[in-house]
Amino acid sequence: MIDLHCHLLPGIDDGPVDMETSLDMARAAEASGITHMVCTPHIHPGRYDNSTANIRTLCQQFGAAIAEAGIKVQVSYAAEVRFGSELMSMMSDGSIPFVGRWKGRRVMLLEFPHSGIPYGAEQMTRWLLSQGVMPMIVHPERNKGFMQQPARLRPFIQQGCLLQLTSGSVAGAFGEPAQILALDLIKQGVVTLLASDAHNLTHRPPDMRPGYEGARQVLGERTARRLVFDTPWLIANQHFA
Repeated sequence: MIDLHCHLLPGIDDGPVDMETSLDMARAAEASGITHMVCTPHIHPGRYDNSTANIRTLCQQFGAAIAEAGIKVQVSYAAEVRFGSELMSMMSDGSIPFVGRWKGRRVMLLEFPHSGIPYGAEQMTRWLLSQGVMPMIVHPERNKGFMQQPARLRPFIQQGCLLQLTSGSVAGAFGEPAQILALDLIKQGVVTLLASDAHNLTHRPPDMRPGYEGARQVLGERTARRLVFDTPWLIANQHFA
């Protein structure tokens, strides 16, 4: 499986605090059937002031540690970018690493606040599209605004934005409302891919199997595989060339 949203880089956000834990998470990912991971620490100005430069350096160190430890998972890097006015300046100065490409556009993992949909969100995603960037809205099923009013996702889908669900949501790990919305979006056929959004080994492990199995029961084997193998690879394969 190909995991395009996970927090495995040590000491850079709310993921693992040290390299030893990061390596343990990589081992767990390998054991769960994940072969490729794009590490996507938060870029959240004022809270996690990361950028392409420091993420790249840390991922190179992590990749070397993985190889030395004999772990077979391949890793690269991008970021989970918090919605905000700073997006425009970060775009211009090259601070944002992208997760891959989709239909000629660079793909950005875009995170809304969990409490709801920010004012002007549709205008921002429209602007990103005009700049050759494809927003992939991460874990919409865990957003209170979308859970309360699923129809509010429709304008983003109509714009062409991609949707990434957290694998655990499909299996109920984030509660019944998130699971209901996740399964409904899967049934509608509007989900682009599943990812682990792993942060640790306990509550947020690097394991995509529960979501894959849940999707397989709803959609069948072939379509479920697209969510965890085919489509993630189409987006991010250049990271591993």
